[in-house]
Amino acid sequence: MDSSALRRGPVVPQLENLLRERIQQGVWKAGERLPSEARLAADLGVGRSSVREAIRLLARDGMVDVRHGIGTFVIATGGDESGDLHALLRRARTLEAYEVRRALEVEGARLAAQRARPEDLERLRARLRERQERLEGDPSDFVDADLEFHRAVMELSGNPVLVALFASVEPVLRAALVELVTHETGLPDVSCSHTDLLEALARGDAEAAIAATVENLEITMAFVRAKPAGAPLHPTGGGDRPAADAHPRSPATVDRSLDQTGNSAR
Repeated sequence: MDSSALRRGPVVPQLENLLRERIQQGVWKAGERLPSEARLAADLGVGRSSVREAIRLLARDGMVDVRHGIGTFVIATGGDESGDLHALLRRARTLEAYEVRRALEVEGARLAAQRARPEDLERLRARLRERQERLEGDPSDFVDADLEFHRAVMELSGNPVLVALFASVEPVLRAALVELVTHETGLPDVSCSHTDLLEALARGDAEAAIAATVENLEITMAFVRAKPAGAPLHPTGGGDRPAADAHPRSPATVDRSLDQTGNSAR
């Protein structure tokens, strides 16, 4: 197993995804035993504790069975026969991640509305434009741009503890969001909620900033809760990107709103 597949950054989410991919690719088939923690750690150049945590996450998703004193065995390879179960598990993890986001980002938005300066908003506006530019691109790139925008809002809160808490859960948020954007069809477009948040920060309106943050998160949470496993929102299956017509305003309107916000903030 090639350790070059791991990038710099949090190790456990990368290990989980790497092992999951190996199982789905048939490197280890259903019923087969995985290499020992020590062997995997040595092959990948990571600590045994990181391997153990990644395997625990796979076991939680029903992909492997950890038999203490014997080894870890593959239960499901992620094929079509277990697709519905994995979709349900993926959505459960997404909801957990969004609950954490709401707990942190609502307070971050409130404080940012009170403390953001005009020059801060210019940088935030650039982050939002980058997010919009990546809307139709690679899911990982889009998620990175989206989280960069939200991280910037948290930084504008001026609360280093809140920023540190967001940074500590960001790897989990990223993994959940990449899975959501990659696998779910017909995702609602929440671009306008992001613009509303930027406008609220420019006005120094804490209540509006909170409302925009809650709307951004609740729209997606409601979608995940309501959608049956394996059922696309649109009959044709849609795509991996959010549906442009799922929100009252389109991305083009968002771009115009960004320009207007930029003028009012100067």
